[in-house]
Amino acid sequence: MKKIVLLALFGAFLLSGCGGIKTLSSGLENEAYLEFIGAPNDYSGGVDVIIDDTNIFKAEVHKDLARKVKGEVYAISTGTHKIAVSYNGKLLFQKQIFISAQETKKIVLP
Repeated sequence: MKKIVLLALFGAFLLSGCGGIKTLSSGLENEAYLEFIGAPNDYSGGVDVIIDDTNIFKAEVHKDLARKVKGEVYAISTGTHKIAVSYNGKLLFQKQIFISAQETKKIVLP
């Protein structure tokens, strides 16, 4: 009887030491990026960017390096957006774009 009680306690001890199954789920963050490409000397002080007629901010313009993103990128939400870019009151770029998660869209300025 003593052996059975000891085996039962030992078995309970082993089962209580199990951590169970742990799962982790991760994915891409739900944001995308804009990069503004052009001649930086032509746009000193940056350009004005308007997203969906509500969000207005200043952005720096960088030279195009095809292999990698250089300079500052600007995070926006994914989906369809209306983008307008102006400099000193002159409209340089206006377009409706679709951008997906973790995508960097290059806006090329004249």
